[in-house]
Amino acid sequence: MAGNTVPHFQNDKGVHTIEIGVKEFMCCGASAPYDHPHVYLDMGSDSEIVCPYCSTLYKYNPNLAETETSPDGCIYADVA
Repeated sequence: MAGNTVPHFQNDKGVHTIEIGVKEFMCCGASAPYDHPHVYLDMGSDSEIVCPYCSTLYKYNPNLAETETSPDGCIYADVA
């Protein structure tokens, strides 16, 4: 993903699994103040990965765009 922005995802809904359209991303946990360190995750050749901080299971879905999630609303938006 060199030269591209790495998408960030969060799990405010507290779901077990989030489907995403990328294999390299950052997990934020939930919105502040309930977030955890923004950790970079790379699925490599696998199609799923578990965040070591919040235990969210992320599954790669090639039918989703880089900013789409299932369930909806799990893309992180900085409110700076």
